[in-house]
Amino acid sequence: MNDEQLAGMSNAGMNGTQGMQTGAGMNAEPMTQAQMPNVQAVTTDNTQPNPVTGAPMMMATPISSANEELPLAYRKEASSIVKTIVIIALSLVSATFVGLFLWMLMLYNGAKTDVDGQVADAVVAAVDDNTTKLESEFAEREKYPFRTFAGPADYGSLTFEYPQTWSVYIAKDARNGGDFEAYFNPIEVYAVSNETINSMRLSIRDRAFDDIVNGYQRELEGEQPKMRLDLVTIGKDSNITANRYTGVIPGTEHNGIVVIFKIRDKTVVMQTDSMLFQKDFDTLLSSLRFNA
Repeated sequence: MNDEQLAGMSNAGMNGTQGMQTGAGMNAEPMTQAQMPNVQAVTTDNTQPNPVTGAPMMMATPISSANEELPLAYRKEASSIVKTIVIIALSLVSATFVGLFLWMLMLYNGAKTDVDGQVADAVVAAVDDNTTKLESEFAEREKYPFRTFAGPADYGSLTFEYPQTWSVYIAKDARNGGDFEAYFNPIEVYAVSNETINSMRLSIRDRAFDDIVNGYQRELEGEQPKMRLDLVTIGKDSNITANRYTGVIPGTEHNGIVVIFKIRDKTVVMQTDSMLFQKDFDTLLSSLRFNA
């Protein structure tokens, strides 16, 4: 083969190859990323070479990451604010409950102390009342059986019953005439005077009934009388008519009772110096007897 033949063959091969490349370029489909030639280019203005033509092209800045980072920061900040608000609310609620608890505890302790004090006072009062009641019952039982008092025979033999716990002091026995005087009091009789208090004073006076009654009449007068007069019936058989004076006893400051009635030509005056003895005094009057 000569040189001209070789050159013709070479030109034909080159033309064929060029034709094949041209045809392939016109008819071929776009290359994928993996098929693209590895073209490296350095850009500083956010450009990148076209993988097909090699020409530089502008790339859009991704916005997905920026859009994702911004709401995330907001969400974190909002979450932090919500947590803070919740913590503050819980703290306020807790403080409120603690305050209410302490307040209720103070009220309970105060009420309990008050109730305990009332219970203690009630117990003391009940014990005192029961003690007083027992002492009163014992004192009443000690009075029985009653003793019988008998006055002078010349003065109508006045008799009555009185508690056995009372003592008797006869100041004047009227053996030689005059007045009869006796004083009664529980345990012992106090010195006889207008200042002392005895449960009963008995006198059988050798004076007319009207004379003695007139001495009490002035106590019934005035705008503020010191005594009140009641006409009563006394005695074992309820056959004795008497004047009963209640109030401040003349010549004293004692609030008591005076009963006056007649025996023959004599006048009997029975007096208690204190209303504390009213029950015993009335019992005594109901047992009265005398010889008319």
